Amino acid sequence: MVNMRKYWEIAANPTSMPEGVRVPATLKIGNVGIAPATLLAPMAGVTDTVFRQFIRNLGGCGLVMTEFTSADGMLRAKDKKAKRYLHFYEDEHPISAQLFGSNPPVLADAARMIQDLGFDLVDLNLGCPAKKVVKCNGGSGLLRDLPLIRQIFEQVRAAVSIPFTVKFRAGWNEKELVYLELAKLAENCGLNAVAMHARTREQGYSGEAQWQWIADLKQAVKIPVIGNGDIRSPEDAAAMVAQTGCDAVMIGRMAASNPWIFRQIAQYTHTGQYEHPTEADRYAMIRTYFAMLIEHEIVGAVGKMKQFASWFTHGVPGGAKLRKAIYEGKTGHEILASVEAFFEGNLTADSLQPTACD
Repeated sequence: MVNMRKYWEIAANPTSMPEGVRVPATLKIGNVGIAPATLLAPMAGVTDTVFRQFIRNLGGCGLVMTEFTSADGMLRAKDKKAKRYLHFYEDEHPISAQLFGSNPPVLADAARMIQDLGFDLVDLNLGCPAKKVVKCNGGSGLLRDLPLIRQIFEQVRAAVSIPFTVKFRAGWNEKELVYLELAKLAENCGLNAVAMHARTREQGYSGEAQWQWIADLKQAVKIPVIGNGDIRSPEDAAAMVAQTGCDAVMIGRMAASNPWIFRQIAQYTHTGQYEHPTEADRYAMIRTYFAMLIEHEIVGAVGKMKQFASWFTHGVPGGAKLRKAIYEGKTGHEILASVEAFFEGNLTADSLQPTACD
């Protein structure tokens, strides 16, 4: 296997970066235009409507996706959690809803509901490695049952007219790689694009993503291929496109710790350079996101603030002190006040002027 190298592995030798290769400015999935060709990955507990709007406001993200939602839960009228996952605002378009499950008719019915709710695309999750999902034959648990996947593809495709995509891992483990067969199956069943996290289910989030698998995938099918895994910077995004030929990049975990990454990729695409966030930018980011949680009256807002504290305070001088204050907060307003007090005590008046993050 060719050992493809990420930018963060070769940063000491910038001449190794390909000249003039950038993330594509546009991507078409079915009849949906995405510009730029960057996607926010669906992440359980992260990509709710507030985070999606937050990313949209920062700029540079072509498509946002919901948290993965249980198809069975959608069909249970009293499943408030599923309804909460599928709430979105008009300014989030284009937006894709991701489903998981293993029952073809149920997934088809859920996909119809997704279309009726006004989503632009529907996506099937074949990548989640969580044990509680896998044991129900959902997520990456389905990677060992391609005949069942075919049934799901066929029934969902017949149920909706909006673009239908799938996100998957390369296989259960390196001895059971199915990504090429799976992608060809998706194409033959009329799906409009495939996205692959270039790790196996067995890997979880450990080790390195094998970009060569994305390159192999691009050679195997004609529908758009979206690459995912180990993109930590705009240079990484460009390197993935250059080394694999993928049509778009999808970013997950890095978006939580560096929400500016989409805007940075867009800047890098247009100019070859990009801005790094200042301490004032980080203040504006944390304050804005926490205020949005309060404003939208999000269930569990305080827990969300504490969850995001470790990501959002990354790179903040004295971040441990700020995290401690956040973790000790009892209410959303109390936590927001502690954030404001921390930064106002550390930043000068000039650095507190509004920035592009506001």
